[in-house]
Amino acid sequence: MKIEEAEDLVTKALVANFVSERNARSVAKALVAAEVDGQAGHGFSRVASYAAQARSGKVAGAACPTVSAAGPAVLRVDAGFGFAYPAIDLAVNELTKLSKTTGIAAAAISRSHHCGQLGAHVERLADNGLVALMVANTPKAMAPWGGNAALFGTNPIAFAAPQAEGAPLVIDLSLSKIARGKVMAAKKKGEPIPEGWALDADGNPTTDPDAALSGMMLPMGDAKGSALALIVEILAATLTGANTSAQASSFFEADGAPPGVGQFIIAIDPGCVSGAPFAAQLAALAGQIEAQDGARLPGTRRLQARREARDRGVVVPDHLWGELSQTDS
Repeated sequence: MKIEEAEDLVTKALVANFVSERNARSVAKALVAAEVDGQAGHGFSRVASYAAQARSGKVAGAACPTVSAAGPAVLRVDAGFGFAYPAIDLAVNELTKLSKTTGIAAAAISRSHHCGQLGAHVERLADNGLVALMVANTPKAMAPWGGNAALFGTNPIAFAAPQAEGAPLVIDLSLSKIARGKVMAAKKKGEPIPEGWALDADGNPTTDPDAALSGMMLPMGDAKGSALALIVEILAATLTGANTSAQASSFFEADGAPPGVGQFIIAIDPGCVSGAPFAAQLAALAGQIEAQDGARLPGTRRLQARREARDRGVVVPDHLWGELSQTDS
């Protein structure tokens, strides 16, 4: 179906489950964009669990995020235990304006929820000429390196920078070897996961997505990935005043208290920091990467997936079409 039709379908499903029209539209745009970009773990597969959490009250479907100034270049955004996307929309809009004045600005989002593909959020800032960095903590899914109990989330990081020509450079990565949403997507398809993604609750390697979801994800880069997850935990939770990963409830289950996680976004005006050299130097660096056989800039596949979606529409897998159809009734 067309991208707009997919957004309407997801919006309708959420509104039918006690989500306000405005919030539902914000969530739908984010989920469909993730599906278009090839990030199925943050796409249609999330609708049923989002709807169930809105029905149970774990997510405040009609929450209106608020923003306040914590300093000349620092914003506090309270998501109100609602969906993360409306709060991020607010943060992106305010940071775009503020960073043009201050040169650099940050937004600390608290009492938040699953925020999907971080790359899409920082890309919007880069579309407005800004360099952006975003981190988010998620419910515990990884043990600290050498440990045997989950303490950190998969704690993703995203970066974006505007380019003089073409789409922004976007780097988006989870600090687990694979995003946990991909394990959930495999579960919904009834497929095993590859070896090396996760451990079961007893610490044994597993290819069973159910066992992986009950167990632990493995960190990217082993000890280095675990250290990066700690950095994200401090920036996204400790610094923002949000729940830590160990305190946060599941993004998937409808029961329990709100996750209450955090996100931290930094926006930088490159013209203020470096002046004219930024665009030229970034273009030169990108050219040097692309000049090497077999090398490519991060995000190339995402852009190709978008072109294909514009041409042929968004594909909704049968098993998720059934979920969507049931959710909006």
